[in-house]
Amino acid sequence: MITKDAVWLVTGCSKGLGRALAREVLAAGYRAVVTARRVEDVADLAAEHGDAALAIPLDVTDREQVAAAVAAAEQRFGGVDVLVNNAGYGYLAAIEEGSEADMRALFEADLFGPVALIKAVLPGMRARRHGHVVNVSSIGGLVTYPGVGYYHMVKFGVEALSDALAKEVGPLGIGVTAVAPGAFRTDFRGPASIKQSATRIDDYAETAGMSRAGTQAGHGKQQGDPARGARAIIAAVEAERPPVHLLIGRDALDQFRTRLDDMRRETDAWEDVTRGTDFEVELSG
Repeated sequence: MITKDAVWLVTGCSKGLGRALAREVLAAGYRAVVTARRVEDVADLAAEHGDAALAIPLDVTDREQVAAAVAAAEQRFGGVDVLVNNAGYGYLAAIEEGSEADMRALFEADLFGPVALIKAVLPGMRARRHGHVVNVSSIGGLVTYPGVGYYHMVKFGVEALSDALAKEVGPLGIGVTAVAPGAFRTDFRGPASIKQSATRIDDYAETAGMSRAGTQAGHGKQQGDPARGARAIIAAVEAERPPVHLLIGRDALDQFRTRLDDMRRETDAWEDVTRGTDFEVELSG
């Protein structure tokens, strides 16, 4: 269980959910390392909270900066108690439209970066037998839509990473929570936070194309409140038994329940085929 003297390290604090979380963490009395690729984007957060906050530059795809960020946290505060992997961006493309370079860049930022940070903080957490890792996933890590496949790939990976990690470090006193937000009113759907493939194939106009348009049209109209989402994350980390998977946003909950129902129906419909693939049981006597 996290105590009020805990030190949080939050990535991607320049805007959106990351910035809201950094504000709420500091307002709650915690100490925090707030990071962004451009440190000037988070300098105000640190200035408002004096010695309780440390602002440092961090590009999660830069392994030297990852190591430096954790070292700075250890030097200033003695260690990292809560790591929040929030930094990342979206990518819109039909699978056939996406470029390999775009795909690799997305994986570096949204999956490999979080893994690097986790590996950087775990030695200290293991030594103290205490800590918590929060990986900000997405409802897109649990359900899929056309035109968002590459983003789904990395976020499904974040969910799997979190699930396996929780089983590995739980016995060591370390918690793990994958947070799957629905649509929150941040800049995530804006041009600064979501990229698109340059290739457009007409045959996908009614699937991936419509998904692109719908995603952009929803910008600024999302129902999720970032401040409330941030407080929900803090509440989960503070809980006596934190969840391994946390949905935030009623739209996320509705989409996930629909997905579970669909999977149940399809699994049940094909049960005989599924069970019929084992070796025949030979009865003796």
